[in-house]
Amino acid sequence: MFIWCEQDNPAQAAEALAQAVAAALQTAVAQQGSAVLAVSGGRSPIAFFEALSQIDLAWDKITVALVDERIVPTCHADSNSGLVRRHLLQNKAAAATWLPMVDDAADETQLASESALAFARSYYRQPDVLVLGMGADGHTASLFPQAPQLAAGIAADCSETLIHTTPVTAPHERISMTLNAIAQTQSVFLAIQGADKKAVFDRAAAGDAAYPIGLVLNHTGVECHVFYTN
Repeated sequence: MFIWCEQDNPAQAAEALAQAVAAALQTAVAQQGSAVLAVSGGRSPIAFFEALSQIDLAWDKITVALVDERIVPTCHADSNSGLVRRHLLQNKAAAATWLPMVDDAADETQLASESALAFARSYYRQPDVLVLGMGADGHTASLFPQAPQLAAGIAADCSETLIHTTPVTAPHERISMTLNAIAQTQSVFLAIQGADKKAVFDRAAAGDAAYPIGLVLNHTGVECHVFYTN
């Protein structure tokens, strides 16, 4: 199921999402003494990252991780790791612990898909709070339509938390959380913007199997808070 939260403009949506995520992190820290936040990359979350980084939280008790990552050096322009470091792990959030998905020192051999996946799995911790995005094709995390590994990543009996994926419609091999790992997260958020993505969201929410995000929205174990602005 999902809960719809609509804002008037992107700045308000970023701030509202940041406040909601901060509240969920604060609750997790209060309940268990620490929290793990997993975030998505791309250009869309930058304003959210910067808003969240300014919020006064017990950041020294919070670990920041990724929902998915491109298998590229962390200095690459397309690296989600670099994006998070530049825009989220700043200001007050600089006190958070960073949980890597790709080794900063990885050479070309270590960036081969299986080596990179083994590294990511060795560091994985189940998130308490998770922020997803959605592509125009309905993908979320790196669970892409038509990817050869999609069926394994969304299988009901999948026991893995992370998988390697090969998008057909996007560059770079990826590492991604599986659907079951997403569903095990206590607090799940989704940020989308624009009428085109709203149309995709509506089809996915209605059960169109072509869009992986719909598997999250319609999952019986997930309560997804959707933050939308046009």
